[in-house]
Amino acid sequence: MEFFKRETDIAFMAYRRRLAGLTVLLIAAAIAFLMVRGLNLGLDFTGGTLVEVGYPQAVELTEVRETLADGGYSSAMVQTFGTAQDILIRLSPDAGAGDSLSNAVLETLRADNPDAELRRVEFVGPQIGEELAEKGGLALIYALGGILLYVAFRFEYRFAIGAVAAVVHDVVVTLGIFAGIGMTFDLTVLAALLAVIGYSLNDTIVVFDRIRENFLRIREGTAETVTNRSINQMLPRTLVTSLTTLLVLLALVFLGGELIRGFAVALIIGVLVGTYSSIYVASAAALALGVSKEDLIPPPKEGEDDDEEQP
Repeated sequence: MEFFKRETDIAFMAYRRRLAGLTVLLIAAAIAFLMVRGLNLGLDFTGGTLVEVGYPQAVELTEVRETLADGGYSSAMVQTFGTAQDILIRLSPDAGAGDSLSNAVLETLRADNPDAELRRVEFVGPQIGEELAEKGGLALIYALGGILLYVAFRFEYRFAIGAVAAVVHDVVVTLGIFAGIGMTFDLTVLAALLAVIGYSLNDTIVVFDRIRENFLRIREGTAETVTNRSINQMLPRTLVTSLTTLLVLLALVFLGGELIRGFAVALIIGVLVGTYSSIYVASAAALALGVSKEDLIPPPKEGEDDDEEQP
């Protein structure tokens, strides 16, 4: 705990040019995964029927797929749902909808294994799925635009560019990792992405606040020196916040159940890349754009000089 009480003296910005290569590599890999593999979109975005079936003992996915294919559902996507005893079946809108479809699927499975039990059925129309995907994308764009305006108004446009670059980095890397591991991307993950934007922005604003204070308070030193000192001052707070948040999210991953696992995983990725980006994307970008002490000194208010001259 002593580490969190003392101020460190780490030259973070001395490594910013080397780590810029890592940042570019991360973004390039994420975009490559998104282009090659794409997101494994959930039922919320694709539309269709989702059927959850439980078995008293573990079953092989290949056997379930073969049973469904023999029953006329060759395009059904089958995956485990938490344990090998719980199976999730996703059917396209072309297969039909409603209770008749879910009952027909269950009868097909029971012909091979009479112990199969229907747990859950969800249906989303294709039109609703398209609208959700469109509105989800617009929500991300609006969030980024709002951040740009807010940070530019509160600080300086170079800080705003750095903050937006950090948020875009976090969103793209998180999406790329989801595409890489093939985890289902549904509305809960989209909600987690919006939460990641808020977490990343909060972390960046805290660092920017301290940089601005130090720019106005410390007379000596370059912009890089002031930025390093500001990050070191905020490092204990950043580590404590990130570690405690990660502990909660890890508990959700292992104990929260399958329905919330995607949400928790997206937030874990977002917390890790957000902590990195607040230092090596947001702050480094502001320095690269040439932010200086003079940019942050507020202009004198009209009549302020006259008031100071009065006895």
